[in-house]
Parts: sequence; C-alpha cells; structure tokens
Amino acid sequence: MRRQNPDAKIVVTGCYAQRAPEEIAALPGVSVVIGNSHKHELAEIIFPRSQREGTARHFVPLEALSVLAGSPKPEAGSPIFVSDIFAHTELLAAPVFDAANERTRPNLKIQDGCDNRCSFCVIPFVRGQSRSLQSDRIIQEVNALVGAGYREVVISGINLGRWGRDLAHVRTSTTTHVETATTTHAGTAALGRPGERSSPRSLVDLIRTILKETTLEKLRISSVEPMDWTDELIELVATSPRIAKHAHVPMQSGSDAVLRRMHRKYRPWHYREKIEKIRAAVPDAAIGADVMVGFPGETDAEFEATRRMIEDLPFTYLHVFTYSARPGTPAAEMRNQVPMHIARERNHILRDLGSEKKLAFMRSFVGKTVEAITLNVVGKDEAGDFTEALTDNYLKVRLGGRHEPNLWQNAAVQTVEAGALVGGLTLATKPKCYLTKLDYSRLKISSSMP
Repeated sequence: MRRQNPDAKIVVTGCYAQRAPEEIAALPGVSVVIGNSHKHELAEIIFPRSQREGTARHFVPLEALSVLAGSPKPEAGSPIFVSDIFAHTELLAAPVFDAANERTRPNLKIQDGCDNRCSFCVIPFVRGQSRSLQSDRIIQEVNALVGAGYREVVISGINLGRWGRDLAHVRTSTTTHVETATTTHAGTAALGRPGERSSPRSLVDLIRTILKETTLEKLRISSVEPMDWTDELIELVATSPRIAKHAHVPMQSGSDAVLRRMHRKYRPWHYREKIEKIRAAVPDAAIGADVMVGFPGETDAEFEATRRMIEDLPFTYLHVFTYSARPGTPAAEMRNQVPMHIARERNHILRDLGSEKKLAFMRSFVGKTVEAITLNVVGKDEAGDFTEALTDNYLKVRLGGRHEPNLWQNAAVQTVEAGALVGGLTLATKPKCYLTKLDYSRLKISSSMP
C-alpha cells in the first residue's frame, strides 16, 4: 500500500489497534494508530477542524489523507491514540454501508461492547462495556436514511439483545424531543404527562418504536444471543411484515461441557428450544448460527454432539469458525489444545453440513414467488444479464435482466444455481411508489465512526 501510494497516510484502527497499538505502530508505513476508544474521533484526528475551512463538515478531503497534512499527537513522536475503553459509557455511531452492495442496505450500529466474559473472547477488553445508542438518535438516523431513499436498514451490535439495559429510564416529549429523567415510586403508576411518551427500554420496545415512528419498509435484525430471543421478540418478527424473516442465533457448540468451558450462559436444550420456537412461528425464516470447532479439550464425542444438533435443527446457513487462541483469555491457557489438523477437519465437516442445509432450504422455494430487494450488483451468464437481489429471508436471487437497485420486487423462482435462486420478475410487483435513485444529498451522516 505504501509503495503504491507513497504520500498516503495509513491509519490503522479497530480491535487489534486497541489491543496491541505499539505492535502496530512499529510496522513500516503506519502513520497513525487509532484504537476503538478514539475511533469516533478519527476524522478530527487526521483532519482537525482548524484545517476544514470551506469544507463540508461531514467529509474529509482526499488531500487531507496525505502524510503532509499532519495530525495532532497525544505526545511528542507518538502516533498512537488509545485510552481505557472501559472509561467509555456512551456510544457514538453512524450508518455503515456494504460496498459490495453499493449502499443499498445500510448497517446502523446501535450497541457496542459486551458485559459477558466468554472464555475465548477478547471483545470486552477491546470494545469495553455494553453501551447503547440513545433511542432518539436511532430514530433520527433511520428517518434520515429513509428520507434519502433507503428501504432496508440493518440494526446491529456486538451484543444487540442487550440494547437499552445501560440507559436510564427517560420520558421524551413528543413535541420538543427533549429527554428528561423520571423516577417511578413504588405503588405509583408512571402515567406521564400529556404529550410525553416513555423511551424504549428493551430491544423489542425499540423495534416497535422504529416501526411506529419511521416509514422504513424493511428492518433487518442482525445477530442476537439465544437467551435474548424472547417469546415477545419472536412474535414481533413473525407478525410484522416490515421485519425481515431472518434470525441469526450464535450457537458455538452443541456440547454442554464445551459450552460450560466457554462460559456461555445457556445449555444445549435452551438453544434447541429457541430455534424450534422461531421455526414454528416463522416457517420460511432464514435461521443461521455461529459455530466454533476445536475449542480446547473438545473431544470426538463433544464434536459429535455439535454435529448431531446441527443436523437435527432447521438451520438454513452456518458460520463455522476454527478456534484460535486470543492472548490474555482463559481459553488460551487451557490444557488439551486441539491439534490444528483435527480442528480443520471438523470445520470441513460442519461447513459441508451447512451447505447441504442451505441448498435444501433454497430448493424449497423453486416454483414459488419471493420478495427481494435489488442490489447494485449486475453480471452476465449464459442466459444473459442478471441483477442480484436479496430476499426478505436472506437468500440471494439472480433476476434476469438489468434492474434499478434498491427496489422491492416479486420474483418467480425457477431454479437454484451457483448458490442463488434464479428467476424473473412477476407482473405483480410490490404496490409502492419508488424513487428511481438514492438521494444522497438528503442524507446527513455524522463524522462519528461506528
């Protein structure tokens, strides 16, 4: 990178930068190291406000990324901006866009950090305690995205199901949008004053608020831990046509002994119950899981318990990971580390099983009509041009011909090829008035980073 762009300023940020900043700063070509503790200040660090005269405040000019632009240093000669991540009690975030989809499905991070202490995970130490984005800010961001023409938004977090648990209970004026703390005394009904509403206090409350106070066409919920898939959340996903029929539920292992060594807060029978409830409530939902193989001490019998549980449950896709020791975590110090060749073999077994399940799920839609949002990804095969789309339940679709991105369309599925449904538009498309292009000029995104 430095050879191709000798004048570029190379900024390294994220979890690795937070955990080992000196190690990264010593790498040739690195200009600045910015940990998660300072990531929301990245724009200010590389391009101070004093240098922004005549420039839109939300954007950093390309020339500012040159090593000649300079940047403030916490101390002489140090390119490191890292502080105690546990000192951060507020979340600052802005939408992030998937470059591969050319900004058709923005991801809004509404929660960061984690209060769990899984024995294999370093996230709490590099992202800090669980922190939630204030509900009014979430509504503001979603409305801004809707106003700019976006039809689907993904809400995400490191531990999304914990959203709101760190926020003080507040009442919000429906006219002035000013939040004030309230205290509810024992035995007294918290009725509130006219013109006020209670701010959401849980993920389910927040989702209902988004549906009520925005006109967003589709809300997609990213990964939620098993015990946070409450009956209330499952019912909401099942009954609202504006929520994508998609549940990602981290599993990690199907062995009770392994889950205990991982310090996970559920048992295999709890997990099985949640997945079965989701499938019963939403028959066509995509249901995915994260699974880890090769955790220290994982025996053949423990791995078989995981494989058998995956085989039994109605998963439609899997994310399979091979355990990798993270310095400073309890798991890294455990005895009986699984040899890598065995862990990789187990990885292949589960990936093959996941592929079989995904293919069976996709084939179940042949001959049916599905709803999908077009992406800004086009290609060509033997049949001619096609446009990629994504269904409500997380399946990729190849639509014959070229189509405008960011439109919800009804597609008749004809077959399955190359990991995607293949079909064409039906005559009855979704009866809504669409913008033909995204209006980026109406979208104001803060310079704070997710």
